[in-house]
Amino acid sequence: MSKILILGGTGAMGTYLVPYLADMGHMVDVVSLDDVKSEQPNIRYIKENAKDDEYLKSLLTETSYDGIVDFLIYSTQEFFKRYRLLLDHTKHYIFLSTYRIYANEEHPIRETSPRLLDASMDGHFLSTAEGEYSLYKARQENILRNSDYKNWTIIRPAITFSKFRYQLVTLEANIVVHRALAGKKVLLPEGARNVQATMSWAGDVARMISLLLWNEKAYCEAFTVATAEHNTWETVAEYYKELIGLDYAFVEDETYLKCFHSSDGARYQLLYDRCFDRIIDNTKILSVTGMKQSELMPLKQGLALELSNLPKNHDWGYCEANTIMDELVQELKL
Repeated sequence: MSKILILGGTGAMGTYLVPYLADMGHMVDVVSLDDVKSEQPNIRYIKENAKDDEYLKSLLTETSYDGIVDFLIYSTQEFFKRYRLLLDHTKHYIFLSTYRIYANEEHPIRETSPRLLDASMDGHFLSTAEGEYSLYKARQENILRNSDYKNWTIIRPAITFSKFRYQLVTLEANIVVHRALAGKKVLLPEGARNVQATMSWAGDVARMISLLLWNEKAYCEAFTVATAEHNTWETVAEYYKELIGLDYAFVEDETYLKCFHSSDGARYQLLYDRCFDRIIDNTKILSVTGMKQSELMPLKQGLALELSNLPKNHDWGYCEANTIMDELVQELKL
């Protein structure tokens, strides 16, 4: 029986990964800020700040973990300060990166495909302070690759949907589900309408991660943990329409970005990911884990499964973009 530490393990992927690992017979400790009660004797939820260095040092000193799966989001400086601590205290460390690191220069996308950090010619994009998500994840990958450690694995999930995580272009559940249930129209960017998107069910991604732990072929490697299925964003919107009655309209990209005050972050996520065709070659992860594409959950079926179990009267959270979207819908008379 191995002991595994999951940092930030109550999110989209962790929700499925933790019980998978427990069912495999492992002891699992989950550190997050959420107040979660365990229903299984070999799962322990710890409500603490996993980004507190002193707490983490104490935990890793007191407990010997065979594996660590790290779902936390770090600045590059934060990661540089703590990666040695993590790698020194486990046999296998799994680092969460993202498929957003890939540039739009090769289809289908493979683990060897060019990264935005290395291929982009957009000086403003590359020079933005700490940088956009795709940039600082690539820089953190570099830290691991340039280290002397050999006990790490990088995972690059595509868009991953789960119990409380439902995406549509750059929108999340607090807009997609909230507006659908409230009978409000959702605005979508025209530039993404016919772009191919990859969305994976979190249960499949969790299984991939569980089969990478202590896998000899996984060490010092990167894996795009995703399905190979791809659909246009308009098709995805139609799935939400059929399943939960989503009403939507496509508008000019700049109009859409007004919902997010036309911020650099929103613009880069749209232009440098959601407006790229994201067609994944998942041969590598399937080969190493022994899984098959035919075993993976089809997108429409997975959305139907998760959306059929939406909690009643759930507070999807206030989002300013909802207010702006209301104003735009009225202004555009949609």
